[in-house]
Amino acid sequence: MSAQFEPVWQALRDKVESGWAPGMVAGIRHGGTTEFFATGVRTLGRAEPMRVDTPFRIASLSKPVAGAIAASMVADGTLAPDDPADVWLPELAYPRVLTSPDAPLESTVPAGHDITVRHLMTLTHGLGVIVGDTPLARAIAAAGIAPGPIPPSMTSEEFMHRVGALPLEHQPGERWSYHTGSDLLSVLMARAGQAPLRQILAERITGPLGLHDTGFLGDAAELPTAYRPGVDGLEILDAPDGVFSREPVFETLAGGLVSTVPDYLAFLTALAEDSLLPAEQRRHMTSDQLTVAQREGMVEMVGPGISWGWQVGVTTDGAGSWTTPGGYGWTGGTGTTAYVNPTADFIGVLFTQRAMAGPEEDFSYFWEPLAAAL
Repeated sequence: MSAQFEPVWQALRDKVESGWAPGMVAGIRHGGTTEFFATGVRTLGRAEPMRVDTPFRIASLSKPVAGAIAASMVADGTLAPDDPADVWLPELAYPRVLTSPDAPLESTVPAGHDITVRHLMTLTHGLGVIVGDTPLARAIAAAGIAPGPIPPSMTSEEFMHRVGALPLEHQPGERWSYHTGSDLLSVLMARAGQAPLRQILAERITGPLGLHDTGFLGDAAELPTAYRPGVDGLEILDAPDGVFSREPVFETLAGGLVSTVPDYLAFLTALAEDSLLPAEQRRHMTSDQLTVAQREGMVEMVGPGISWGWQVGVTTDGAGSWTTPGGYGWTGGTGTTAYVNPTADFIGVLFTQRAMAGPEEDFSYFWEPLAAAL
């Protein structure tokens, strides 16, 4: 490894040695060369070391993969952004919308217009993470379809039935709402592609790029234990032989993928070099697709200077030392982050197995030393 990134690797060693996470793996591509680093162990109290090719549950880093599949379907004419989504998702036909976000479930009006494919790609269809205790938030939790790091434990058909039975929080196209649109887009792409999502993923992304360690199923012998911060330290979120070691009931790119740092870095490299998608579709995917009105309330979830493209966060003002206007990437609630900086010509990926405590947590312990090294 070059000496240039030694301060970055040392920062990761220090973070692991502090007890923040048992282990982590990172990759950096800069100036046409790629370096990887692994530190720590896969499970607390056990000696199995993290390896560069250790698979992780990548949570919402699955979303940019969904964006790339959707963009490829737009490129070949399978989808058009302004198609009504109910062509493939009849459960979303004739949606009702709450009269106000905190209104009773029965207090609704008809939606002003159809939900479109674009609404799902940009997460503006009207339903997602709800901050606060509202009747709709309680109904979403009771239905078992609340956004989280573990995919819903029901078939896609049952998921659609439960979503379709609820009103929207906002009118379609009015406001960005996180996560649920990615689940819906996953179902839509499988139905439009007339194949299981795992097959579409293989045909359009992992097969062409040779990503042999990316999919909906992890190997229990290789997966690290996933943890979340608790009152008395780290608690187990998912064991190596847990949810992600079994065939999923619902294949979703809202947060269902297992991948490795080399695979994910290869995906982002192909995206950035326009070897995965036609340049026009990649530009749509990785540029700001929201209006000022649609971004209202978004900063509380994603922080300042960030908007949304097709299933990926995009930088609008480059306020961070490692960010730039036109850069793009995202984070995953299980403790993963990735970013493409076209101006500084770098791509960074960091996977940990410690779930984020909330939107206020970030990965600056990785990004700041990287920016300084460049």
